[in-house]
Amino acid sequence: MHIARHLIATGRVQGVGYRQFLYRQALELDCTGWARNCADGTVEAVIAGAADAVNGLLEAARRGPPGAKVERITVREIEGSYAQFEIRPSA
Repeated sequence: MHIARHLIATGRVQGVGYRQFLYRQALELDCTGWARNCADGTVEAVIAGAADAVNGLLEAARRGPPGAKVERITVREIEGSYAQFEIRPSA
């Protein structure tokens, strides 16, 4: 079953390789979507793929890479599909 989720990560998630971490995890789990830094210091992302893969990437997003301190992940269901996972320019 294909699902998609929109997430906002808050905490120390910029300047610590968080978007690259999401990118690598997405490739490993065969997820598509995108991630970008936001002006308010958060990271916004969309994750799409098989339910197990998306849920696995959400768990990884909650941990983050070494150096990150993820305080909160806000997730909402969305619809959509993407050809690949990409890092988008900051918003």
